Order: sequence, then C-alpha cells, then structure tokens
Amino acid sequence: MKTIRWGMVGCGDVTEKKSGPCFYKARNSALHAVTNRTKAKAENYALRHNVPKVYDNITNMLEDPEIDAIYIATPPDSHKDYSIMCAKATKPCYIEKPLALYYSDCIDMIKAFEATNTKAFAAYYRRRLPRFMKVKELLDNGDIGEVRFAHVSYYRPVVDREKNGYWHVQPKISGGGIFMDIAVHQLDVLDFLMGKISDVKSIYSNQAGYYEPEDILNCCFSFENGAQAGGDWCFSSGIRKDCIEIVGSLGRITFECFGRGSIIMETVNGTSEFILETPEHIQMGLIQSIIDELNGEDTCPSTLVSATRTAWVCDRVYGNMP
Repeated sequence: MKTIRWGMVGCGDVTEKKSGPCFYKARNSALHAVTNRTKAKAENYALRHNVPKVYDNITNMLEDPEIDAIYIATPPDSHKDYSIMCAKATKPCYIEKPLALYYSDCIDMIKAFEATNTKAFAAYYRRRLPRFMKVKELLDNGDIGEVRFAHVSYYRPVVDREKNGYWHVQPKISGGGIFMDIAVHQLDVLDFLMGKISDVKSIYSNQAGYYEPEDILNCCFSFENGAQAGGDWCFSSGIRKDCIEIVGSLGRITFECFGRGSIIMETVNGTSEFILETPEHIQMGLIQSIIDELNGEDTCPSTLVSATRTAWVCDRVYGNMP
C-alpha cells in the first residue's frame, strides 16, 4: 500500500484541527509540504505540525515529484484556478467547500480533471461521518417509509468578525454570504440522503445590514425522486437553531447538521434515539476514503460531480442561472 504524500495550499483555521492533522494521522498518508499566500504563516504551520517542506507558491509545489496529491484549503475564489493547475500537473486534488464561486466554474474544473484522467474530491465530509451514515442507513432500510419531504432550519447571531468584513461575507471571495459557508453542508447532506435536487425557489434579503450580502433566506426544493424540502436560514437572529427533519410515510427523523446531538426517529412503533461519536478531526473519515481510493481500496463519496450539484443549487438560490 502506497503512502500518499500531500501538499497543502493554505494554512487557515480549517487546517488546524478539522483537516490538516488528518493528512499525517491517516493510514498510508503523509503531509509533505505546505504553502500559503504569507510564507511566514506556512513556515509557522510547518513547524507546529512537523511538515518537512514549505513552498513559496503552488507552482513550485506542483513541480515537486515527491508530492502525490494536493489539498486546496484557500477561500473559494481561488479554487478554480488552483484546481485546474493540479489537473494539468496530473496531481489528484482535494478541494475545500464550496467547490467554487459558480456552477460554471465547477463544470470547468470537472472538464480539466477529466481531460487528464486525474481524480479530484470535495470536502463535504459529512458523507463519511457516522451520524449521517446512520441517517442514510435508516432511510435506505425504509424505517420511516417513503420519504415525503424534509425541512432545514438554521438560525444564529452575527459574530464580530463578520461585522468587520471577514472574507465569508465578501461575495467576490466567498461566492455569497454566510449561506455559502454554512448552508452548502446542509444542501450536500440533502443530496447525500435524498438524491438530486431538480428545482429551486428562493427569497432572500439583508435585514440587519451588518455586511454586504444577504442574512436571511427561505428556499423550497424539489427532488428528482418526487420528494420536496424547505429551508430557512437567518444569520442575524437572537436565538440559535440547527435542525434537519426528514418526514416519511411511516415516521420522521430529526437531527442536527452542525451539532452533536442525538438522532431521533419517531414511527408508529415508538421513538428511537441514536447517539454516535464525532471524530476528533472531523474530516478524517472522508480523507481516509480518498487515500484509500487513490490506493484502489475504497471509493470516496464526495466527488466534483456531487459537489457541483450543490453549486447548481446555490446558483439557483441566488438567481445566477435560469
């Protein structure tokens, strides 16, 4: 079994615990090099995480024959360009979410990797978290019958760094507002659990005026299999709520997307509660599946194709396409 040697582009918050350590803790994997727009930040990261090499830029990193694959952990506005560079260098790539600013960018990325027959994956890691795999098992087993509809609710207050212009609320960098950072996980979960979304309707506005993009959205979705869903998001609320409810012909399942609470299933036969642990490094399961796929031992469930479906939904939410 080959050890996959990774180069990491970007050393932001997500790489400290959620993802970065996975590349040197997973089986048959090593974090071989890092680069960052600010080289001193990359050097600091390398020192703290025992990474052997630091590069000035991704171009130099891609020229290193000792690097087998690339992790792109930069803001979304650079994902397209960096990933296409990886595709041309035939380096398999793991790309943070959201995949890119727009659906059309994602299509260009898919074409680039197909042209060089190179694998690429997206960081929708809930597809390999035990909690969400359990929900999928319950649905696939028909425990709540045929799925009729789902509802997503997510409310939370504004945080100080957003008021000060954090990149997540700069549409030219992030692709939208907090919705593009938070809701894409929930949309991908719906895709994973219920199938492809085929139609989208939305309304949104900026009520509180803390930053440029929207802070409240309401959406409704139709799925190819006939199921429906609705969602409401508010990022300037005085209360917090995180809930996904899936209703079927025989019952319902409720669970949190970002919290670690119980999965509750209610049917005519009674109520069941499932408590599953979340790994210390939340991306570990998905990253391990990528490493194993590169070694011919597994299949990663989060691909550019699946992530592009979520990008299509986001473009429809924002009215960027007919």
